[in-house]
Amino acid sequence: MAIRIKSEGEIERMRIAGRYLSEVLDELLASVRVGWTTAQVNDLGDKLIRSKGCVPNFLHYEGFPASFCVSLNDEVVHGIPSKKRVIREGDMLSIDGGLIYQGMHSDAARSIIMGEGTPELRRLLRVTQESFFKGIEKAREGNYLHDISNAIADHVEPYGYGIVQDLTGHGIGRNLHEEPEVPNFRQRSRGVKLKAGMTLAIEPMINMGGWEVDFSQEDGWTCTTRDHSISAHYENTILITEGAPEILTLGGSKSPSPVTA
Repeated sequence: MAIRIKSEGEIERMRIAGRYLSEVLDELLASVRVGWTTAQVNDLGDKLIRSKGCVPNFLHYEGFPASFCVSLNDEVVHGIPSKKRVIREGDMLSIDGGLIYQGMHSDAARSIIMGEGTPELRRLLRVTQESFFKGIEKAREGNYLHDISNAIADHVEPYGYGIVQDLTGHGIGRNLHEEPEVPNFRQRSRGVKLKAGMTLAIEPMINMGGWEVDFSQEDGWTCTTRDHSISAHYENTILITEGAPEILTLGGSKSPSPVTA
């Protein structure tokens, strides 16, 4: 397994890429309103990325037609923005995107509830975010990759939620997707040993119902829960260090953090 340890110069460029993406997502989350189309979310996100002198890494990636994945409710990930898809009160909105700064990538995702939402939706969102932070408690040099996976599962499973198994987190750096894959669900093996200088995108995708998903036969991208239950997604790019991991895409003051409600 070819996992690249990043140089100091690469890490510094990834820090900037991560900070810029955090700022873009902060502004998107602050701007989006009920009544917007998912295309409007994408268009603003694309404009914000380019205003920082960067380019969106999702656009045209393996044929994806937009700069951001914008998913609603039972859409887990990879929702294609559309002028016909209107965001409504009570929707679970998931925004996933990334950018390239001087050859280095960042990748992050946020889910938010449009309006107050139900207690059930708020709990799903809280548990999904918490599971990320539980996972990265294990993201330390000397631990093993699947310590992260099992910590996420340990937090989510008692709630009876489904953890998506068809999609995983991943390494990131000079490419959007690098080795290793980072499962969000329970693993029997330990996986590779974590080393300082590894950069990973950790992204729990948690369903209110079962873990099974389907992929659209029409657009080839949109991933939905098989039982049409609501799904939430939370992702950050992190750096493994000799101590606590560094979250590269959580620099803004408005960035989501573990919720306690």
